[in-house]
Amino acid sequence: MPPVIALVGRPNVGKSTLFNFLTRSRDALVADRPGLTRDRQYGFGRVGPVPYIVVDTGGLSGDQDGIDGLMAQQTQRALEESDLVFLLVDAREGLTAADENVATMLRRTGRSVRLLVNKAEGLDPEMAAAEFHSLAIGEPIAVSAAHGERIGALMDEVLADYADAVIPDIDTRDSIAVAVIGRPNVGKSTLINRLIGEERLLAFDQPGTTRDSVEVPFERDGQQYTLIDTAGVRRKGRVSDVIEKFSVIKALQAIERANVVIGVMDAHEGVTEQDASLLGLVLERGRALVVAINKWDGLDSSERNDVHRLLDLKLPFVDFAPRHFISALYGSGVGGLLESVQLAYRAATADLATSALTESLQAALMAHSPPMRRGRRPKLRYAHQGGRNPPRIVIHGTQIDRIPDSYKRYLANHFRKVFKLHGTPVSIELKSGANPYAGRRNKLTPRQQRQRNRLIKRRKTGK
Repeated sequence: MPPVIALVGRPNVGKSTLFNFLTRSRDALVADRPGLTRDRQYGFGRVGPVPYIVVDTGGLSGDQDGIDGLMAQQTQRALEESDLVFLLVDAREGLTAADENVATMLRRTGRSVRLLVNKAEGLDPEMAAAEFHSLAIGEPIAVSAAHGERIGALMDEVLADYADAVIPDIDTRDSIAVAVIGRPNVGKSTLINRLIGEERLLAFDQPGTTRDSVEVPFERDGQQYTLIDTAGVRRKGRVSDVIEKFSVIKALQAIERANVVIGVMDAHEGVTEQDASLLGLVLERGRALVVAINKWDGLDSSERNDVHRLLDLKLPFVDFAPRHFISALYGSGVGGLLESVQLAYRAATADLATSALTESLQAALMAHSPPMRRGRRPKLRYAHQGGRNPPRIVIHGTQIDRIPDSYKRYLANHFRKVFKLHGTPVSIELKSGANPYAGRRNKLTPRQQRQRNRLIKRRKTGK
């Protein structure tokens, strides 16, 4: 599985800044105020040679009472889930008693720890790291999360051991890996039991019954499947309210391993922010998706209309995913799920011919041209497939930097419609080829230049 890296340290040492740099996002709130992060934040790492998962944690103050104690519990859970720990300290403030307390706690865990001396921009690396040797937790590494200094080399080093451990693409000829994800108590295990026709998984009316990922292989109509019931539903610490939140670690690992994801939601609770966040992670990883709205049988017509409205309002970014309104307990509506899984899988792994893509591109341009920018219109010339799962379509042209994201979405929807790529996101990549004539004029000899000028003059005058 992708390795899990936990970021820990006392408050305001730059953990969230490093999280945002590693994930190439702004998901973690950052401000010059200690204690801003109180809950675990998860994301996919984008800096380094292999995929991994990053966990941002709240600052450890050493106080076990109130909010600080709950934050410490959150950090402890992150450490239990992690393969590698980054301990961050502040080069500007120097070594503190809180740093020593955190280092002592980490030594007891037995986890592999890297000591990062953050905010070292403009400082001599050796001088910035010198006093932190006393923590006895490894060689201090001077970095700057805000500027990305020495972060790339660090990730190359720490992830080198995991290069061979990354799960290869599942052999699509044998089995379709299907991750079933969702919030607590939405009926994931019940749905898997219904699909395979036996009580294979423990299903109970209590959130968090599943404690670890469970793989269930089975065959239906000659097609092999591997259903992954995500353990991912664990109670996180009570921060301000008593809230059940999904434990994202297991869900992210299941998404990473899957060919297709079934996102399960509870019709009685509507579409929550957690549902939208989890489906956003599926989209980020480019996985094919099928949405299952469970417990549909207990709603009246008015409540069903409200659910339809919420789906359109809160999930427009996954409008490509087929929706199934089901009752996992009684089996109504479940029969079409695997058919949608197969269609989404075939769409995600489809081979698209260059000639057909280019012809479709020209049809899209005829129907709706790219908008003009500063009096000039971008020109898109041809398209070819650049990858699968999800389908990646590479379009070559000129002035592509002037094409807005809205037009890229238009092209993705056009290709999806033409090639019937239902249930999968479509990635559009624009490339601008180098002008083969650029600089050629300057390479002509004076005599060649005079000949060229005479030829141009003749063409203009017709003489």
